[in-house]
Amino acid sequence: MSEPSRNLIQLTRETANSNVHPLIATRYSSRNYDPNRPLTRELLKALLKAAQAAPSSSNRQPWIYLVFDNSHPEALHNARACLNPDNQVWANCAPVLLLAVAEEIRPDGRKNGKALHDLGLANQNILLQAISMGLNARPMGGFDAQKARELFSIPPEFTPVIMIAVGYPGELEQLPEVVQEKERQPRTRKPLDQFTFQGEWGRAYLSE
Repeated sequence: MSEPSRNLIQLTRETANSNVHPLIATRYSSRNYDPNRPLTRELLKALLKAAQAAPSSSNRQPWIYLVFDNSHPEALHNARACLNPDNQVWANCAPVLLLAVAEEIRPDGRKNGKALHDLGLANQNILLQAISMGLNARPMGGFDAQKARELFSIPPEFTPVIMIAVGYPGELEQLPEVVQEKERQPRTRKPLDQFTFQGEWGRAYLSE
């Protein structure tokens, strides 16, 4: 296992700050999914209700989620085909893909500059809700957004932003060795003094 960079800190269940909720401190975007355990509609409803509860600028809620599962195999196949090959290696085992779409152009024609931020909040709610229910969930930027737009008839004022794989954890050994190695890598983050500044750019506010 490779050592974390000296510019990063490793987060584990033991070392995570006790003031941070364990659900947040230990969240992990896994690539490991059980292809033989489908998700019920009730589980998916809980994930989407979590997204519904997210805050947004002026309460515009500028998010749309396209849900792909085995109830519509052709659509799921097409969604998987939009993924980059490196993601297909593991994400094709996930029983559900969500395509997160931002409404960047308002109905009145003006640009919503906060749409991507707001969609990110809704996505984080989905990730945390999934982990709380014993599921794995991993967002992916590696997909062909234009292909998705064409396949799924997404209007021009909406922007496909992220695919999210969701499912029950599987057996790590089912994955190629290179993916297994990625899964075993330590979870690292920048130290606080690299991204918290006091009053002006570059003046560290907090340290570990």
